[in-house]
Amino acid sequence: MELSSLRIFKTVAEEGSVTQAAARLHRVQSNVSARLTQLEESLGVTLFHRSGRRLLITPEGTRLLEYADRLLRLADEAQSSVRGGQEPSGTLRIGSIETTAAARLPRVLGAFHRKYPQVELVLDTGPTDYLIQAVLNHKVDVALVSAPIERTELVQIPAFVEELVLLTDALQGPVSGPADVARRSLLAFRSGCSYRRRLEWWFAEAGITPTRISEFGTFEAIIGCVAAGMGVAMMPREVLKQRSLGRTVQVHTLPPEVAEAETMLVWRKDIPQHVARDAFAASL
Repeated sequence: MELSSLRIFKTVAEEGSVTQAAARLHRVQSNVSARLTQLEESLGVTLFHRSGRRLLITPEGTRLLEYADRLLRLADEAQSSVRGGQEPSGTLRIGSIETTAAARLPRVLGAFHRKYPQVELVLDTGPTDYLIQAVLNHKVDVALVSAPIERTELVQIPAFVEELVLLTDALQGPVSGPADVARRSLLAFRSGCSYRRRLEWWFAEAGITPTRISEFGTFEAIIGCVAAGMGVAMMPREVLKQRSLGRTVQVHTLPPEVAEAETMLVWRKDIPQHVARDAFAASL
């Protein structure tokens, strides 16, 4: 298998379309189709099911994709290693929890891009548990996640320290503990979010079971639903500094053992050198 064929296969798998893959690779469509067919014939398996103009990856294709990711990543690492002191280049896939992506990364990524314009940045957001698996499965090169992280396979370096606060609607009275909002629903990101776990822990430590936990995909949706009186939420203060909340939402200070949350930058220990990744880590 040639690396160029694997790169074509990987792009088709990501795009789900030969046409879109060809455009992304700056190749003619017939060339992409031919190389894909050659790869299937050489392996003796079908990598995609054709459904109209869409391509649906087969179980065999899914297995090959895992190896293709690893082989292509290893090839990029080899190039970076032998190039030594050259400027960072290529693609850097960054994972980030949603709030960090909104509050911290715009300035960081902007400065990094100006300094290293040859690096193509790809950002993926999600909860901490999802991002850790994405790093372990080679889907992202590096990720910003919430501590604590108990994975010995990962390098961890401190990136940011966040102050978490409790959000309630404007009609809520003073909040000194979970008992003051005991009958309110918890509004949080989906399972796997460390801030959600911290909010649930705070309630559990007080012996209170939330009436309901509602899941959302974005912090904007959470803030909007808090303002509408649907429940309470926990979020970094830094996110709120960049938004005009008016008088629709109240921000309540939390005790230090709940409020202080460290964001860590993590990557796989078995990938000791990656020029673009190391430059990104240094930029933090």
